[in-house]
Amino acid sequence: MPLYSDSPRPKSSRKAWPERSEPYGILTDMTTGDVAGRLGAQARVAATKVPEITAWFWIAKVASTGMGEATSDWLYARYGTLPTGAVGAVLLIGALVLQFRSRRYYTWIYWLAVVAVSVTGTMAADGLHVVVGLPYSVTTTLYAVILAAIFVAWYRTEGTLSIHSITTVRREAFYWATVMATFALGTALGDLTAITLKFGYFSSGVLFLVVIAIPAVAHRWLGLNSVLAFWFAYTITRPLGASLADWLGVPARAGGLDWGRGVVALILTVPILIAVGYMAVTHVDVAPGGAAAGTQRSGARHRAA
Repeated sequence: MPLYSDSPRPKSSRKAWPERSEPYGILTDMTTGDVAGRLGAQARVAATKVPEITAWFWIAKVASTGMGEATSDWLYARYGTLPTGAVGAVLLIGALVLQFRSRRYYTWIYWLAVVAVSVTGTMAADGLHVVVGLPYSVTTTLYAVILAAIFVAWYRTEGTLSIHSITTVRREAFYWATVMATFALGTALGDLTAITLKFGYFSSGVLFLVVIAIPAVAHRWLGLNSVLAFWFAYTITRPLGASLADWLGVPARAGGLDWGRGVVALILTVPILIAVGYMAVTHVDVAPGGAAAGTQRSGARHRAA
């Protein structure tokens, strides 16, 4: 059973709004009518472009947040602002071009895009602090406002924030804008607690480890909407992974273990490759009945929503 799947498919009609009497299950495939939503004749992709949310998803996600943080910091320390920004821009554009050109979900392409966003999200947050000089409290607030604005625009335009409604180019654009904003916000938030509030990197990591349990508990026992629970947890993975990566990589005088940014980036690449490789081979990340299942049917494990 996928994580955060708590309700049957909402009934809907091609010509009507999807009913909202029941909360959207994040991992429940959206019906044809809900997929249509307000889109009319808008261009559509063949199937949802995001993976099923399993434990392997969260392993890859947390590891990618830490790896992106360490990689960005290593590049900045070694090559400076402009070369690092150029590398990040090329990586991000290239990965997103591959993702958007694909008409279905591919495991390796999707996670390449996540890693690219992880690296550039760190650059975006750190750039405003290091280059522009904005304090972490300001950058955290700024990216929180940006994230909220994206959510509002997405919902007002599409009528849902469910990741399993990512079946059109426009919804995919909203999705990746949201992902980018969560990475930037999480980076700024992690630095805010660790540096400005003087919690330190390890204590910040422990703090966010506790915080990330809140949506799971609230969803399971308190009836928290599954979409809200997902995006809450998704956002917190960034400061969690980044804080732990910083703790491993920064010098002892800064409260870290002094393993070095490059070493930490390489170490955290290992669980990413293991998790993504497992998903690619077993297809546990392929949505039931999706178009991707048609080409990856051999050996695929289709699970009921």
